[in-house]
Amino acid sequence: MSINTAESVAPPKGKPKWLRVKLPTGKKYTELRGLVDKYNLHTICTSGSCPNMGECWGEGTATFMILGNVCTRSCGFCGVKTGRPETVDWAEPEKVARSIKLMNIKHAVITSVDRDDLKDMGSIIWAETVKAIRRMNPNTTLETLIPDFQGIEKHLDRIVEVAPEVVSHNMETVRRLTREVRIQAKYDRSLEVLKYLKNQGINRTKSGIMLGLGEKEDEVIQTLHDLRAANVDIVTIGQYLQPSKKHLPVNQFITPDQFKKYEEIGLELGFRHVESGALVRSSYKAHKHIE
Repeated sequence: MSINTAESVAPPKGKPKWLRVKLPTGKKYTELRGLVDKYNLHTICTSGSCPNMGECWGEGTATFMILGNVCTRSCGFCGVKTGRPETVDWAEPEKVARSIKLMNIKHAVITSVDRDDLKDMGSIIWAETVKAIRRMNPNTTLETLIPDFQGIEKHLDRIVEVAPEVVSHNMETVRRLTREVRIQAKYDRSLEVLKYLKNQGINRTKSGIMLGLGEKEDEVIQTLHDLRAANVDIVTIGQYLQPSKKHLPVNQFITPDQFKKYEEIGLELGFRHVESGALVRSSYKAHKHIE
């Protein structure tokens, strides 16, 4: 089965049964939910209504966003607000570290908006956040899902120096659709960022792509080849869902069989881990990626 182009497929009218999400349950989830509400902790899991929140929290994994909630870029797929961000909160690293401690998180994923308005692209706060988490939570492992920092090496080096267990940067889509989907980002620049991180000694690098935006099967496979050529270790593949009517429409819902096919291709190419499924998101099963 091939994924059709945007021109040959009518926009889907309703979500298929494999995209139905069960409400999160379980003792660990209930406990963490109570802590988040009591201390007003901010996680992407809750603010982004992640379909895997119950599963991840039950396994001691949570995702936190730093550097505010306003992005300087206006990607067609992303529900984060675009505009002029607020000033940097230099107390944020300690706040995030405290949240992780209160929630007793075993594996934390840190992400952020793009901060092209800052001279350092936010890389200093990134490094300070990792350091604060290490000080307060020495047994917590870390994944940093970073922006491209415009490919500037001195900013990337700050991430390399604090050495998270996993460093991730998402491609999001195939080469042909990058300009439409990511607008200010560049396909080759993202590949160069991932390659640079690996060459500088990051043990595990990771990237993710969304499907259902009009890409073809051969384009997805080529993207997997490109990521392996950049020595990326881990890849996530999930279904794009439209955040609002203002965002890019869903062109197609990808079947479970097709996701399974991409998983098999990825493993054959030599990725350490491939998470491929309709509800897969960047941090899905993130704790397993350090094993």
